[in-house]
Amino acid sequence: MKKPLLIVESPTKVKTLKKYVGKDYNVAATVGHIKDLPPKELGIDIEKDFKAKYVTIKGKSKVIQSLKSAAGDTDTIYLAPDPDREGEAIAFHAAEVLKKKGRSFYRVLFHELTKKGINEALKNPLEPNHDRYEAQQTRRSLDRLVGYQISPLLWRRVQGGLSAGRVQSVAVRIICDRERAIRAFEPEEYWSIKAELDASLPPAFTAALAKIDGKKAHIPDGENSARIVKELEAASFMVEKLAKRTIKRNPLPPFITSKLQQDAINRLRFSAKKTMLVAQQLYEGIEIGTGGPEGLITYMRTDSIRVADEAAQEAISHVKERFGAEYALENPRVFKNKNKAQDAHEAIRPTSVQNTPEALETFLNEDQFKLYELIWNRFVASQMAQALIDQNTITIKAGNYTFTVGGTTVKFPGFTALYAAADDKNDKAKQILPELKEGMTLERKKIIPKQHFTKPPPRFSEASLVKELEESGIGRPSTYASILSIIRDKGYVDLINRYFVPSELGFIVNDLLVTSFPEILDIDFTAGMENDLDEIENGNKRSLNVLNDFYTSFKEKLDHAKEHMLSVKGVGIETGLSCPSCGKPLNIKMGRNGHFIACTGYPECSFSSNYVRDEKGTIEILETKTDNTKVKDCIKCGSPMVKKEGRFGEFLACTGYPDCKHTESVNGEANGKETGAKCPEPGCNGAIVEKRSRRGKIFFGCNNYPDCGFASWDPVINTPCPECDSHYLIQKETKKEGKLLKCPKKGCKYKKSLAE
Repeated sequence: MKKPLLIVESPTKVKTLKKYVGKDYNVAATVGHIKDLPPKELGIDIEKDFKAKYVTIKGKSKVIQSLKSAAGDTDTIYLAPDPDREGEAIAFHAAEVLKKKGRSFYRVLFHELTKKGINEALKNPLEPNHDRYEAQQTRRSLDRLVGYQISPLLWRRVQGGLSAGRVQSVAVRIICDRERAIRAFEPEEYWSIKAELDASLPPAFTAALAKIDGKKAHIPDGENSARIVKELEAASFMVEKLAKRTIKRNPLPPFITSKLQQDAINRLRFSAKKTMLVAQQLYEGIEIGTGGPEGLITYMRTDSIRVADEAAQEAISHVKERFGAEYALENPRVFKNKNKAQDAHEAIRPTSVQNTPEALETFLNEDQFKLYELIWNRFVASQMAQALIDQNTITIKAGNYTFTVGGTTVKFPGFTALYAAADDKNDKAKQILPELKEGMTLERKKIIPKQHFTKPPPRFSEASLVKELEESGIGRPSTYASILSIIRDKGYVDLINRYFVPSELGFIVNDLLVTSFPEILDIDFTAGMENDLDEIENGNKRSLNVLNDFYTSFKEKLDHAKEHMLSVKGVGIETGLSCPSCGKPLNIKMGRNGHFIACTGYPECSFSSNYVRDEKGTIEILETKTDNTKVKDCIKCGSPMVKKEGRFGEFLACTGYPDCKHTESVNGEANGKETGAKCPEPGCNGAIVEKRSRRGKIFFGCNNYPDCGFASWDPVINTPCPECDSHYLIQKETKKEGKLLKCPKKGCKYKKSLAE
């Protein structure tokens, strides 16, 4: 009998699956997506109902060939990529390339890669989910329509290489809006007052002023504070009321994707991207001494807090054995999902509670162990008894002033013995209080006033931004990590001391997009689009209707932006500042090296300068150093070259600008450090120089740029390849082979060790 083929997307999963079903199935991997929209064109025929053109991803032809080889003449194929929208698209594209008369395709959803989970999924195969596939395709089309039509506007108006994204741009807006709120914030003064008191028995304790004349205390300034202190120094203090109560606190539910990212960021100092990478490793399988890899957690992309009853019972049994019966529940605790949560998956939990972190520590690397322990503790704690917290509050009267003092003590730790949330960690009495009784007179030892100022809203950390995106309905569990990575990689925001700060470029691009595409950058609108995708997946909406509704409005804004979007390269952004040379307005403009400030009176006035912003966002012009002494003649036009200072230090610039834009470094190396190599482009007489990209990475390019666009990440060697028609070789270095010469031409395998 022919073996059926089981297809997954990850080569790591292949190893795990072969351990359990290798005798009965051939197992192969797509290594991620095999098809996508074309990279160099829109790929969507808007006039023909948004028909998408999907092509084989570069480099995936060999993968497809290996899938066909693995399928052979089998008539049964099980499609088992990840159980989400992206996995569904991979499954459909795999079926498309393997389609054959008489061949049947089944969808298999592995929620955990254990013997039980794998066998149950294979025994209950499903039909490929067309609605889920449509949701993914719609999302991909929306992103392409936005990105590929707005980005070229940014190239022309701002700077080449920029991009706009349907979801990422909203994330940047959230960060920019918060930064502007911080800049606009004006701190307000207020005061607090505490009283150091003594009862008949020690210890002394401190109470805080809470109310004045029965209303919440608000002391706006030092004058009012001094008046109140004077009155309190003449008042007698008496215990008015003692209140004691026991609070029952329930554990948090097991992790969903966003909460796992937030906790890993806060507790482990992982990034969202790293969290998902390590979680993927734990899900796909790790060798733990059982004869092959084994999946240690359930699928890690989920917004459901549902837990299988069997898993909950296993946790309860473990709690009884480890902590005692008083810490265990009689029946599993059930957590209810929010209405919008997709219930296809369970929450993130260990596949077996018996795989304790301690038992697996020797098999896991440090990061894997930390994240697994976090997931394991949170899940087991979710099936433990409540914590009992004694809360004591003492009210003290002093004339028309009311002071309070209180604290909490843990009566029974319950689930907090294993996993304490941030609030739970504070469940300790802050002061040791003496024995007090209602009506007792207290001795006033000291009145302590203190000045404070209100604080601006905080910047977003990775954790708080994920929380903001989740609560706003922006993106989905599988996208948060990539959103945070992309907005940094594009240079729109920086992560400084673990907090996001918009760059000047981020502000410029954000403001242009908000002005030209208010709906695309609107949080509620973007959240509504995410809900539309969910409705497509649920079968309640059609893809074509969603795309039509979106594009009708978007096209109108796009056409208007093509005509009216401000050009930062040309006109520039108004600053409200005047030119120190001629008095005309100064605008922010963009050049090859980024943003700068320039006089609108150009070319009559050539004043320009770099600038920075202070903590309030006010522009500060940096002194531009220009030495008008001729250094040399320009090699391109013969005009004098003078020394200037730019963002990257001193350089030589041609005075024939803007007709001649030639620049050189101060040591005479034209447009970069000379390497001695000639440009290999046919017909070009330029030289290869070492340069730095905008992100600071070294590359090698022709000094005749922009007339010649040759560039290479590797050093260029002017030696023809002996095996093909390449005019040059490149120098590489690997750990395995050391330094070597290699042909850059695709398909040519020539290489030679420099040690030879």
